[in-house]
Amino acid sequence: MWVQGCPFRCPECLAPEWIPDRPARRVTPAALAAELLADPAVTGLTFSGGEPMAQAAGLAETARLARRDRSGLTLICFTGYRLERLRVRPPGDPVHALLAEADVLIDGLYVAARNDDRGMRGSDNQRVHHLTGRLRHATAALADGPRRIEVRLRATETLFVGVPSRALAAAYPPAAVVPPDPGRFPDPPHGTSPTPSGTTPTPPVTPPPAPSGGEAVATEGRDANETGARGVQTLDAGRRGNRAETEGSGR
Repeated sequence: MWVQGCPFRCPECLAPEWIPDRPARRVTPAALAAELLADPAVTGLTFSGGEPMAQAAGLAETARLARRDRSGLTLICFTGYRLERLRVRPPGDPVHALLAEADVLIDGLYVAARNDDRGMRGSDNQRVHHLTGRLRHATAALADGPRRIEVRLRATETLFVGVPSRALAAAYPPAAVVPPDPGRFPDPPHGTSPTPSGTTPTPPVTPPPAPSGGEAVATEGRDANETGARGVQTLDAGRRGNRAETEGSGR
């Protein structure tokens, strides 16, 4: 599941269309959980984006409801924040709830020059944290295994499900580069700025009111057996094997 909106703006991000902090498709956690579990073969979820911590409350509730209805469900979550920062100085109160649901957290900013074509990490500065023991058996594959992706051909675009290799990403670059947007967090970790030097920040976008029935997650785009979240605005959540996987994520 991919969420819309990211404050970090990593250069050469593989999913620049998910950077702007703008409304996408909105859905309640209950509806999203049901959508993600529509395929009975799904045994795990991946939250990516965008920045999942920007919509931590909705995602945490989505994970909780999904696990209520399907025991043994696992969760991998990507973030540009470092785990230490999230625990000590989180960008919002709901972050702890999302961390409590995650089995694996892959943390850190994407650095294109350090993309080593290994594992589910986007670059080798990112770390794989096992917050529970549920996916400990997959440690090698998550951190250092060969990358495998699913390629989906649509009428006007090609969609990657998974983290593509450097060669594939170079051959099929993102279709658009999004102009700078300061995002919703003024204080990113590691002293980095979400706005490149020499640019003028634009005001953050205020999302529309949440629908009744709980914390909303916004989603954009849906296609047959896909579901997704952009920022907790969801995009397509592609499926590879028995795991709902991230699609074209730079993290």
